[in-house]
Amino acid sequence: MIPEFLVTHSGGFHADELLSSVILTRLFPQARLVRSRAAEWITPGADRIIYDVGGAYDPDARIFDHHQRGAPLRDDGQPYSSFGLIWKHYGRDYLAAFGVPQAHAETVHASFDASFVLPVDLVDNGALSPSVAGLLGGLTLPVLLETLKPVFDETDPEADDRAFHNALAIARSFVEARIEKSAAKLRAEALVQQAIEDAGEGRILELPMGMPFRPAIVKAGADHLLFVVHPRDKDWCLTTIRRADEGFEVRADLPAAWAGLTNGDLEAACGVEGASFCHNGRFVAAARTREAALAMAELAVKEAIATSLDQAEAAE
Repeated sequence: MIPEFLVTHSGGFHADELLSSVILTRLFPQARLVRSRAAEWITPGADRIIYDVGGAYDPDARIFDHHQRGAPLRDDGQPYSSFGLIWKHYGRDYLAAFGVPQAHAETVHASFDASFVLPVDLVDNGALSPSVAGLLGGLTLPVLLETLKPVFDETDPEADDRAFHNALAIARSFVEARIEKSAAKLRAEALVQQAIEDAGEGRILELPMGMPFRPAIVKAGADHLLFVVHPRDKDWCLTTIRRADEGFEVRADLPAAWAGLTNGDLEAACGVEGASFCHNGRFVAAARTREAALAMAELAVKEAIATSLDQAEAAE
């Protein structure tokens, strides 16, 4: 039965019921969101979904609280918040409503749960402190969402509800952006995989547009690839490939002689007409045409291979 009401607690709010509300209000846009602790609202009924309040977890009765004794735990023993429970039971429906292809739904669901939902669950239950992020602790999503609560001496009786709905719009933008990026990575993976097959044993990967490429390269075991070329607006981009998700070390740098040069100076340094830019950090360059970008890539490959051979000889 489609719920008429989405019920969570009144008063101060936290990230978990805010983010739960993002999921539920998309699935049930006609339902009225009620914030209350009154018994007549937080008692299960066929016309409602209750979350983060009510003292029970019963999916059949559509009540999803986690504050009671015997609160539900994940298979690995980590605690749920209301967000985790709502994502567990409604996340796949949310992804379908959001337009994520069924073939990608399980991957996106699991990825979002592990990287976005679980941290919120842990923080809400006191099992993880934002302080572990050091100076960035105050900029974590749960903390930022809570800063949107009214100040302690606000006297307007509607302030909490008004702040909740303002925060809900902001929370929605983060959830939707994260889901969209996860879905986009999977779309990109298929395109990158095809490009890897097209490249064969070549060291240069040519893509039809800018997109996330490293995860697919790693998944394919394409360790021979050194550089990526793709169109960007009106020009073409030549970029390096990072060795790891974290850090800035790359498989091969662009030539040192190109660093920080543009236009005519870069053309003179590399001998390629149409070369237009090389970052001083030597991780990205640009050219005015595809042919110029590929020519620069070939030169970069030759220098990278020569450098690697020189280093190997020196080590012997």
